[in-house]
Amino acid sequence: MSEMSFEQMLEESFKTIRNGEVVEGTVIDVKPDEIILNIGYKSDGIITRNEYTNESNVDLTTVVSVGDTMEAKVLKVNDGEGQVMLTYKRLAAEKGSKRLEEAFNAQEVLTAKVAQVLDGGLGVVIDEARIFIPASLVSDTYEKDLGKYKDQEIEFVITEFNPRRRRIIGDRKQLLLAKKAELQKALFERINVGDVLEGTVKNVTDFGAFIDLGGADGLLHISEMSWGRVENPRKVFKVGDVARVFIKDINENKIALSMKFEDENPWKDASSKYAVGNIVTGVVARMTDFGAFVELAPGVDALLHVSQISREHVEKPSDVLNIGQEIEAKIVDFNEEDKKISLSIKALLSSTEEVQEDAEESVEE
Repeated sequence: MSEMSFEQMLEESFKTIRNGEVVEGTVIDVKPDEIILNIGYKSDGIITRNEYTNESNVDLTTVVSVGDTMEAKVLKVNDGEGQVMLTYKRLAAEKGSKRLEEAFNAQEVLTAKVAQVLDGGLGVVIDEARIFIPASLVSDTYEKDLGKYKDQEIEFVITEFNPRRRRIIGDRKQLLLAKKAELQKALFERINVGDVLEGTVKNVTDFGAFIDLGGADGLLHISEMSWGRVENPRKVFKVGDVARVFIKDINENKIALSMKFEDENPWKDASSKYAVGNIVTGVVARMTDFGAFVELAPGVDALLHVSQISREHVEKPSDVLNIGQEIEAKIVDFNEEDKKISLSIKALLSSTEEVQEDAEESVEE
C-alpha cells in the first residue's frame, strides 16, 4: 500500500462539513463588519455583519472577542474564495423559534425589549426570532402613541405561533387585565364605605373625575368635589393629581367617591353663624329674574330676592348688581332643614336709616 503524501494526510485530518450543518468554532479575528472562526476545517469560517444580526451598523468588535467560542450554521462550504460562509443569526432564529414554540405551548410569560415601533403594533426579538404585538394587544387601554415603548422592556405571552407563515403574535393586554383583576379583587376585599383613601386622577370629564385607587377607579362626581359650587372639574383637577377622598358608596364593582368631608361641612355651625338678624358679607354668585344668589361661604348660598335689594323699585337684579360683587346684607330667614337662607339689603338700609333718625332726634332734644 502506497504511503500518503503530507498534503493528503493534512487533508484527511480536517473534518468534512456540509451546507446546513451546525459547527462550533473559535474566534480568531474580529473586524467591525465580520467575524473569522477556526471551525477545524481546512478553511476558516466567515460571519458577516448581516449574518450575525438584523440590527444595522453594529460594530462586531463590541459584541465578540478573539477567543470566544461560537456556534454557527454553514451557508456555503466554499464561497468562491475558499472560505466557508456561516450564519449566526439564522441559527439563533431557529433556536429562538423553538424557544417561542415551547413558550407558546406552556403559555409562558416572556420579557423582551421593544426593537421596533411598527405601523399597527410593536416588534420584539428573542434570540433573533421576531414577535409582533398588534396595537390592540399592547395595552388594556387605547394607546395613541406607541413610540413611548421603544427600547422599553415589556412582558407578553405568545398567542399565535405559525413560523411557516411568519406569524408569531404576542399579547401584553391579557397580562395587564389579569393583573388589574387581581388588584381589583384585593382592593374590594379591604375597602368599606367611609374609608378615606388617596388616589391618582386618571381622567377628568365634564361630570367628574375618575380616581385610580390602586386596583379600581372610583368616580368623584362634580357635585362631590367640594361643599362649594364647582363649575368645571378641569379647573379643579388635572391628570396625575393626587386626591384625598372617602368612599361614599360601593355598588358591585362601582365606587362612588366624595371630598365633602363632614368636619368641613359649612352648615355645621350655620344656625349661629347665620341666625336671623345677623349681618353678613357675601359675593353675588349668580342671578335670575326674581333675585340673586349670594355665596356666604363655599357651599352656603343665600337668596337675595329682587324685592329686598333696595327700598326703591328694582326691575331685575342685574340692573343694580354684578356677578362677583361683594355685598352686605341682613339675614331675614334661616331654614336649616332645607338649607335655605334669605337676605335683605333693604332691611339693612331700613335699620341704618332708623338709627340715623333716632340719632337726629336725640340731637334735637
